[in-house]
Amino acid sequence: MVLSRGWAVFLTGVGVWTWAIWPRFAVAIWKDRRSWSTGIVGDGVPTGFLWVHALLIVASLASGTAVGLLGLRAWRASRRRTR
Repeated sequence: MVLSRGWAVFLTGVGVWTWAIWPRFAVAIWKDRRSWSTGIVGDGVPTGFLWVHALLIVASLASGTAVGLLGLRAWRASRRRTR
């Protein structure tokens, strides 16, 4: 499959966007009272709220990384084709 340079840039941007957004969301979830059984941040046992969001964050970072790497590979390949 051959991707245009525009699509390669778009996919790379999606990967960058993923890494810009999800770590900030992870911090917000960690600091949320609903993440902890006692309602005190960092105290008690993590709740399902924390675990579900942690899984969502990990899956999003993994897929965003894969998409970003595909975009980088496509961009590098497009540079070789234009030479």
